[in-house]
Order: sequence, then structure tokens, then C-alpha cells
Amino acid sequence: QVQLVESGGGLVQAGGSLRLSCAASGRTLSRYTVAWFRQAPGKEREFVADIARSGDNTTYTDSVKGRFTISRDGAKNTVYLQMNSLKPEDTAVYYCAVDFAPDMGGSVTSVPTYDSWGQGIQVTVSS
Repeated sequence: QVQLVESGGGLVQAGGSLRLSCAASGRTLSRYTVAWFRQAPGKEREFVADIARSGDNTTYTDSVKGRFTISRDGAKNTVYLQMNSLKPEDTAVYYCAVDFAPDMGGSVTSVPTYDSWGQGIQVTVSS
């Protein structure tokens, strides 16, 4: 099992930036695909970005391309989500998630693909 703890959320004005962190204990994150999802009130949880275990391959949902960057620090066993040019529609609870079986071919954008989730952290963007 792995314990995931998100941090770095908060309240920011539109156009501002935040960096979310997902720190892991119990397993080495660099062995797995790690993703960020978000869930706004009254909406389903949606994929934001993922990073493959190699660290070279990343995927983003269209609405965040060019604004968000996912990265990992193996030494700190942490995955980050740098969020720039934030918009009010980015307001949500953000979750990091880990896929322990990336070779099984599950869709990286699909919630059921992921085996372990953090508790979530609130990001609020004011207009």
C-alpha cells in the first residue's frame, strides 16, 4: 500500500499560480504512473494530467494544456502539478492517484485505472 498526501492548495486570484505536491510513503512512485484528477461541486471526478513511470511521457486534458505541468522528483518521492494562469473554472478538489499496474493498459484518464488515492486538496480560484 502507499500513502499519498497532497499539499499546496489554497485560494488564488485568476491569473495566479499554485504548485500542488503529492508526497508518497510506502512505495516508490517512480515505478508507477501517477495522475492528478479534480472534482468540482456537483460534477464527476475528471482527469487533469498524468506522468508515466519513465517521467518522459505526460498527458494533459485539453483545458489545462499550456498552463499546467506535471513532474516528479524521485529523490523526494513526490509528484508535482504546477498550475499557472489559473481560471475560476479550475476551482475543485484536486486528487493525486497511483496506478500500480501501468503495463495492464488501463486508460490513464479513467478513474478505475488507479489503485490508490490521496485525500484531496482544495483549490479555489477567484475572479
